Amino acid sequence: VLLVRRHVAYVECRRLAGMRIPDTHIRLLDDAGSLRPVIVQQAVPDDMMMQVLFRQASLSGAIGLLDRIAADVADVWRRVAHRPERIGLHAQIERFGMDEEGPLFLDTFPPLISYDRTEMGHLIQRFADSGLIRGLGKILPGRVRDVQDRWYTPAGSISTLLDGAVRLRPQDQEPLMDWATEFAATRLEGPWRNALEAQLARQARLHAGRRPGWGGLAGRDRPHA
Repeated sequence: VLLVRRHVAYVECRRLAGMRIPDTHIRLLDDAGSLRPVIVQQAVPDDMMMQVLFRQASLSGAIGLLDRIAADVADVWRRVAHRPERIGLHAQIERFGMDEEGPLFLDTFPPLISYDRTEMGHLIQRFADSGLIRGLGKILPGRVRDVQDRWYTPAGSISTLLDGAVRLRPQDQEPLMDWATEFAATRLEGPWRNALEAQLARQARLHAGRRPGWGGLAGRDRPHA
């Protein structure tokens, strides 16, 4: 089955690019006559999940955790830049763990490899957790296709991390934004840096004078098996 082959290929691609992924497999289960993908993954203890660590840490500790994941994400993009396939990375902070060796990447579905934009839009609509997303896909399929765009750029991956960080620590939005600005300026190459700086500037303009908050895509904006 194509979905299974591409999931295997995506996990292999991520591991070859240096990401640490727990033992992970895809299974197809019969659900009233339809095959539904289920991801079976080695469990990560709650106290090693990023959203727990990030909330509990001091501000400097939280920024250190965020920086370590962002550095890994940027390195992965560098290592896959030569590959011909359309490859993405949905860097939602809640989908990372952290152990003594560093970040763990837990999110392998949908497999963001080799699907074109329309095909991935169909996957989102079919398997999204959110009934709103599934319903929106029937009415405005183009909008659902748009959801994935940030998954396929380095700047989109870093801004997704930032979205999650601000969502978990809204009181620290300003220093988190400062971290992102510095990360873009000092740790990303020209086109990637320019794209992230443009996104940060756009968000800053949108939120100038408003109460603390963030305008990114919150929560589960993508399907899960």
